[in-house]
Amino acid sequence: MADYDRREQLKKIHASRKSATYQKVDEAIQRLVRANVNINFNSVASEAGVAKATLYNNLELRDRIESLRQQQAKAPTSKQIKREMDDNNKDALIASLQRRIKKLDGENKELREQLKVAYAEVYKKI
Repeated sequence: MADYDRREQLKKIHASRKSATYQKVDEAIQRLVRANVNINFNSVASEAGVAKATLYNNLELRDRIESLRQQQAKAPTSKQIKREMDDNNKDALIASLQRRIKKLDGENKELREQLKVAYAEVYKKI
Protein backbone atom coordinates (compact mmCIF):
# COMPACT_ATOMS: atom_id res chain seq x y z
CA MET A 1 0.00 0.00 0.00
CA ALA A 2 2.99 2.28 0.26
CA ASP A 3 3.07 2.61 -3.53
CA TYR A 4 -0.43 4.11 -3.66
CA ASP A 5 -0.32 7.81 -4.55
CA ARG A 6 -3.66 9.47 -4.09
CA ARG A 7 -2.74 12.57 -6.10
CA GLU A 8 -1.66 10.50 -9.10
CA GLN A 9 -4.86 8.50 -8.92
CA LEU A 10 -6.96 11.66 -8.82
CA LYS A 11 -5.03 13.12 -11.77
CA LYS A 12 -5.70 9.98 -13.80
CA ILE A 13 -9.40 10.08 -12.96
CA HIS A 14 -9.60 13.78 -13.84
CA ALA A 15 -7.78 13.21 -17.15
CA SER A 16 -10.09 10.33 -18.11
CA ARG A 17 -13.21 12.37 -17.30
CA LYS A 18 -11.84 15.32 -19.25
CA SER A 19 -11.12 13.20 -22.33
CA ALA A 20 -14.57 11.61 -22.09
CA THR A 21 -16.15 15.06 -21.96
CA TYR A 22 -14.12 16.23 -24.97
CA GLN A 23 -15.21 13.16 -26.90
CA LYS A 24 -18.89 13.61 -25.99
CA VAL A 25 -18.81 17.28 -27.00
CA ASP A 26 -16.98 16.51 -30.25
CA GLU A 27 -19.49 13.83 -31.23
CA ALA A 28 -22.39 16.13 -30.33
CA ILE A 29 -20.99 18.92 -32.50
CA GLN A 30 -20.57 16.50 -35.42
CA ARG A 31 -24.19 15.34 -35.06
CA LEU A 32 -25.44 18.93 -34.93
CA VAL A 33 -23.46 19.88 -38.04
CA ARG A 34 -24.80 16.86 -39.93
CA ALA A 35 -28.35 17.69 -38.85
CA ASN A 36 -27.81 21.32 -39.89
CA VAL A 37 -28.88 22.57 -36.46
CA ASN A 38 -27.75 25.89 -35.00
CA ILE A 39 -24.63 25.41 -32.93
CA ASN A 40 -24.66 27.29 -29.64
CA PHE A 41 -23.90 26.49 -26.03
CA ASN A 42 -27.44 25.33 -25.28
CA SER A 43 -27.70 22.94 -28.23
CA VAL A 44 -24.22 21.47 -27.69
CA ALA A 45 -24.76 21.05 -23.95
CA SER A 46 -28.09 19.29 -24.37
CA GLU A 47 -26.83 17.10 -27.23
CA ALA A 48 -23.64 16.08 -25.38
CA GLY A 49 -25.29 15.70 -22.00
CA VAL A 50 -22.92 18.07 -20.23
CA ALA A 51 -23.50 21.27 -18.30
CA LYS A 52 -23.29 24.62 -20.05
CA ALA A 53 -20.86 25.72 -17.35
CA THR A 54 -18.47 22.99 -18.52
CA LEU A 55 -18.51 24.42 -22.02
CA TYR A 56 -18.09 27.99 -20.83
CA ASN A 57 -15.29 27.19 -18.37
CA ASN A 58 -13.25 25.12 -20.81
CA LEU A 59 -11.54 27.65 -23.08
CA GLU A 60 -10.80 25.18 -25.89
CA LEU A 61 -14.42 24.02 -26.14
CA ARG A 62 -15.69 27.57 -25.71
CA ASP A 63 -13.54 28.89 -28.57
CA ARG A 64 -14.60 26.04 -30.83
CA ILE A 65 -18.31 26.57 -30.21
CA GLU A 66 -18.03 30.34 -30.64
CA SER A 67 -16.14 29.98 -33.94
CA LEU A 68 -18.68 27.47 -35.28
CA ARG A 69 -21.50 29.77 -34.21
CA GLN A 70 -19.88 32.68 -36.07
CA GLN A 71 -19.38 30.55 -39.19
CA GLN A 72 -23.06 29.64 -39.20
CA ALA A 73 -24.05 33.27 -38.70
CA LYS A 74 -22.03 34.28 -41.77
CA ALA A 75 -23.54 31.59 -43.99
CA PRO A 76 -26.77 32.81 -45.60
CA THR A 77 -29.88 30.76 -45.06
CA SER A 78 -32.36 29.94 -47.81
CA LYS A 79 -34.75 32.57 -46.44
CA GLN A 80 -32.04 35.23 -46.61
CA ILE A 81 -31.18 34.23 -50.17
CA LYS A 82 -34.82 34.55 -51.22
CA ARG A 83 -35.07 37.97 -49.58
CA GLU A 84 -31.90 39.17 -51.26
CA MET A 85 -33.10 38.21 -54.72
CA ASP A 86 -33.08 41.46 -56.67
CA ASP A 87 -34.93 42.53 -59.82
CA ASN A 88 -32.24 41.21 -62.19
CA ASN A 89 -32.53 37.74 -60.72
CA LYS A 90 -36.30 37.91 -60.90
CA ASP A 91 -36.19 39.06 -64.53
CA ALA A 92 -33.80 36.24 -65.44
CA LEU A 93 -36.02 33.73 -63.69
CA ILE A 94 -39.14 35.04 -65.45
CA ALA A 95 -37.40 34.92 -68.85
CA SER A 96 -36.24 31.36 -68.20
CA LEU A 97 -39.75 30.28 -67.25
CA GLN A 98 -41.23 31.97 -70.32
CA ARG A 99 -38.79 30.07 -72.57
CA ARG A 100 -39.76 26.85 -70.86
CA ILE A 101 -43.47 27.59 -71.37
CA LYS A 102 -42.91 28.23 -75.10
CA LYS A 103 -40.99 24.97 -75.43
CA LEU A 104 -43.70 23.01 -73.64
CA ASP A 105 -46.43 24.67 -75.74
CA GLY A 106 -44.58 23.58 -78.90
CA GLU A 107 -44.29 20.01 -77.64
CA ASN A 108 -47.96 20.07 -76.67
CA LYS A 109 -49.01 21.19 -80.18
CA GLU A 110 -46.83 18.51 -81.77
CA LEU A 111 -48.34 15.81 -79.56
CA ARG A 112 -51.87 16.98 -80.41
CA GLU A 113 -51.06 16.72 -84.14
CA GLN A 114 -49.70 13.21 -83.62
CA LEU A 115 -52.85 12.33 -81.72
CA LYS A 116 -55.04 13.60 -84.60
CA VAL A 117 -53.07 11.44 -87.04
CA ALA A 118 -53.42 8.42 -84.78
CA TYR A 119 -57.19 9.00 -84.44
CA ALA A 120 -57.47 9.30 -88.23
CA GLU A 121 -55.67 5.95 -88.71
CA VAL A 122 -57.92 4.27 -86.14
CA TYR A 123 -60.98 5.78 -87.87
CA LYS A 124 -59.82 4.46 -91.29
CA LYS A 125 -59.50 0.94 -89.88
CA ILE A 126 -63.12 0.99 -88.71
